[in-house]
Amino acid sequence: MEKGAVFPLFYLPPIEYFSKMLIHKENIIIENAENFQKQSYRNRATIHSPNGKLDLAVPVIKGSKSHTKVKDVRISYDFLWQRLHLMGIQTSYRSSAYFEYYEDDFNVFYEKKWTFLFDYNEEMLHLLLKFLKLKIEYKYTEEFEKTYPDLNDFRDSIHPKRNPLDNFKPYFQVFEDRNGFLPNLSVLDLLFSQGPQSLKYL
Repeated sequence: MEKGAVFPLFYLPPIEYFSKMLIHKENIIIENAENFQKQSYRNRATIHSPNGKLDLAVPVIKGSKSHTKVKDVRISYDFLWQRLHLMGIQTSYRSSAYFEYYEDDFNVFYEKKWTFLFDYNEEMLHLLLKFLKLKIEYKYTEEFEKTYPDLNDFRDSIHPKRNPLDNFKPYFQVFEDRNGFLPNLSVLDLLFSQGPQSLKYL
């Protein structure tokens, strides 16, 4: 039996995040006491656009520096990032097999405004788990711990600047003929391409 794992909350997490969740689903803890980490998946995601990888970043209010608790980080609406993200997703995936099936549910996240990044990411996670048919219950950390000797710790290992921990088998991607197969993108890429078969891929 797997010993369990601690995960951060990400914005449209990469495929690797969910493959690890599946392995450790009996005992998952979500980190909610850490300080916010810039340049991480906590407020960014990578999708497959016609021109290759496209990074989508949720802007946070200035002052949300490294000493701000992740639960206290506020989303900035100084520019229309929601519109830009939605347009990027539509341009990248409108012709994919399952885009229309999921589209309306995702649109809500680009119409309604959330105050806190943590709440936004958590609601997005609930929707993604539902679509992936991943039955996962989790607890929260009660205070920040630097290490978890008895748990697998994915707070830093799943990161845009680090190579994935797993090797990913290719699946069909809309712009693969143009850009080649791009592994470990946001799980949106898998979901829009594979639909109900996504869980089997994970």
